[in-house]
Amino acid sequence: MTTAHAHEEALRAALQAGVEYVDSQLRLIGQAPRVFGLDLSLTGSGIASSSGWCDVIGRDGITTLPLADRDAAIYQLAHAITAAVTPTADLVLIEAPAYSRSNGGAHERAGLWWRVVHRLLCWQVPVVEVLPNLRGIYATGKSQPKKTEVVDAVARRWPVWKTDGDDNAADAVVLMAMGLDHLGLPLTGMPVKHRAALDRVAWPELAVAS
Repeated sequence: MTTAHAHEEALRAALQAGVEYVDSQLRLIGQAPRVFGLDLSLTGSGIASSSGWCDVIGRDGITTLPLADRDAAIYQLAHAITAAVTPTADLVLIEAPAYSRSNGGAHERAGLWWRVVHRLLCWQVPVVEVLPNLRGIYATGKSQPKKTEVVDAVARRWPVWKTDGDDNAADAVVLMAMGLDHLGLPLTGMPVKHRAALDRVAWPELAVAS
C-alpha cells in the first residue's frame, strides 16, 4: 500500500468514526429525559437542551434603562428563557451566580436569575445550582479554564450542539451534559478527573435515576 493510499484509508476511517460518534449521540438524545443547561446573562443567556440544540438569548442596555423599563426588560428576558425550557423539563442545571464578578449589572443579573428559578420551581421542575468552577472541571479538568478552552471542549466532545463559538452557549451545553451524566446517560465517556465535579453538586433526590 502506498503512503498516499494509506493516508486516504486512515482519513476515511477517521471520518467514519466521527459519523458513528455523532450518530450514537443522536440516538441517545432520542432516549434521554428532557435536561436543560442555563448560563444566565443579561446580554447573552446560554440555553442548551438534551434534544440536541443550544441557543443564546439576551438584550443589550438593560442596566441603563429607567426603573420600570428595566423591570419589564428583565421580566421579558426571564419569560423567553423559561419558555424555551417549558414545564415539561425533567431537570434544569443553572450556573450559580459568580459573586466575584466586578463588572456592572450584578443587581439586574440577580433579578433575572431569581425570576427564572422561581418560575421553574413553580412548575415543579427540579433545578440544580452548579458552581462555575465545577462546570469548568467537568468540561476541561480545570477549575478556571479559559472561555475558549470550554468552547473547544464542547466542540470536541459534544459536536451535535453547535455553539458557533459562543462561550455562553458552550457553558450551557456543559451543564446539560452534567445533568445527563448524573442521570446515568452520559453523552460521551468522560475522564475520572472531570466526572469528580458531579460529586460536588447538590442534586435533588427526584432527579436521580432509579
